[in-house]
Amino acid sequence: MSKIRVMVVDDSALVRSLLAGIVNAQSDMTCIGAASDPYEAREMIRNLDPDVLTLDVEMPRMDGIDFLEKLMRLRPMPVVMVSTLTERGAAVTMRALELGAVDFVAKPKMGLSRGLNEAAGELADKIRVAARARVFRRTAAATPAATAPPRAASSDPVLRSATPLAGGVRTGTEKLIAIGASTGGTEAIRAVLTVLPPDFPALVITQHMPANFTRSFADRLDSLCRIRVREATHHERLLPGHAYIAPGGLHLRVERSGANYLAVIDDTEPVNRHRPSVDVLFDSVARCVGPNALGVMLTGMGRDGADGMRRMRDAGAYNIAQDEATCVVYGMPREAVLAGGVHESLPIQSIGAHLIERMRSMAGVTHRI
Repeated sequence: MSKIRVMVVDDSALVRSLLAGIVNAQSDMTCIGAASDPYEAREMIRNLDPDVLTLDVEMPRMDGIDFLEKLMRLRPMPVVMVSTLTERGAAVTMRALELGAVDFVAKPKMGLSRGLNEAAGELADKIRVAARARVFRRTAAATPAATAPPRAASSDPVLRSATPLAGGVRTGTEKLIAIGASTGGTEAIRAVLTVLPPDFPALVITQHMPANFTRSFADRLDSLCRIRVREATHHERLLPGHAYIAPGGLHLRVERSGANYLAVIDDTEPVNRHRPSVDVLFDSVARCVGPNALGVMLTGMGRDGADGMRRMRDAGAYNIAQDEATCVVYGMPREAVLAGGVHESLPIQSIGAHLIERMRSMAGVTHRI
């Protein structure tokens, strides 16, 4: 089996050497070249045709974001970003994922050599995933925050939190949507959330992501959506019109207190090697929400969440998976389907609208969007 051909782009000679060493230490990959800036990288890509690119964010002459934008328009290929563990680094990384980067690895500001070597296994795993990922050509930038629709109250009475449903259940206070995602998930989550009305039932989301990055992710989504999006905090009430994202490095669970759902944040052991874990979230939703829940499994590598989604279905929840054709990595959705937890698979462009239709169906209303 041929090795994964990796090219490194970074303005630091030390980082180029460290990354090349990590790549070459893997039995299934090889570093075919290293460039110090995007102009050099452009020529090397033409000549060497790598399978995967690792790309620094901050470089001279042309930064990594500008280069990535051009690359994904003209010569789409799998890219793993190398980002600094800073607030600015996190915000720029979100932009890189928006432009089509498959994933990212965070490098520390201090102790660079030790930090990158400690992340060697993570980097190698992400390169392997990137080599198998489906990369989509980007023809235009995503909708900027300035053009996001206003957060006006919905004119649709079906989705108002005060609308009684069958059996006295109300959409906003009883219904809950749980979403799990990993590789490629930041843009998949954006595609779902941006179509939802401002008074949609509460959503809880676990996206595999390290600490310091989920706040920037939530802030970016909040600027694009009509619902409010925030990083979840311990024991806060889950409100209609809000989406709550598991903080990086911590689990998010749901518990019930009277008529309310609460977020529970903890640092218990990783599950399926992940913290936050989708299985942890879905298991809690199965126990506390049952048939009032809708589950959504989006693109991602591995099988985290597959068993939890099956338990959600057994508890009466209705579950949707992203289809293979629109996944960056069809791993977690496939495993959820194989585990018997999924009712239907849909393209990412249809999932948000379908959630709205399901809410209307649960409300006993049949008219179209």
